[in-house]
Amino acid sequence: MKKIIIAIDGYSSSGKSTMARRLAAEIGYRYIDSGAMYRAVTLYALDHGMIDAQGQPQTDAIIAALPNIDIDFKVLPDGSQRTMLNSVDVEDEIRRLRVSEAVSPVAAIAEVRHALVAKQQALGAGKGIVMDGRDIGTVVFPDAELKIFVDASAETRAMRRFKEMMDKGADVNYEDVLANVVHRDKIDTTRAESPLRRADDAISLDNSEMTLQEQHQWLVDQYKQAAQ
Repeated sequence: MKKIIIAIDGYSSSGKSTMARRLAAEIGYRYIDSGAMYRAVTLYALDHGMIDAQGQPQTDAIIAALPNIDIDFKVLPDGSQRTMLNSVDVEDEIRRLRVSEAVSPVAAIAEVRHALVAKQQALGAGKGIVMDGRDIGTVVFPDAELKIFVDASAETRAMRRFKEMMDKGADVNYEDVLANVVHRDKIDTTRAESPLRRADDAISLDNSEMTLQEQHQWLVDQYKQAAQ
């Protein structure tokens, strides 16, 4: 089979990262979590006082700091990846609610998106990658051979996120997580720069009622057809 680029877009907590990571492991592709890159920039901004108490980013300060923000991925022996921010493993920290609550406004900054899109395109230059995010099939790789758009109800996505955070020992409640999901949906779909939308040639998947195995098999089937 030929090497291709697989772009998986979708709403917050729709399960796209789990799908993408598992598919990449099975077919021997590299997995790139673009959302982790925006979370890493957000974490940097939080830790350097560039986001105020109301959650509003100091845009000029963040733009000025971009040359000082290095993001990469460390692949572990088991195939899993850890997000590295300036050579520090921040994988767990970027998944916390404080980052989730601040990431959408940071990701809406045009200069942040331009910088990270350029890095994402460089990572996929040789193909053979699975990348998930909000604008992979529309902006980062508009010519990707396989584009998937994942959706599920806000309540379903919030419950998934809530359980994931509880499993990691986070002190959260479902109502806060649901409010965050709804808020992020609004920002992601209405921002001026690269809003979340389904690419015209993307295949839609509503996985609200699907098991992990069912959606994985569905995705494998789509890959086999696209890579023939």
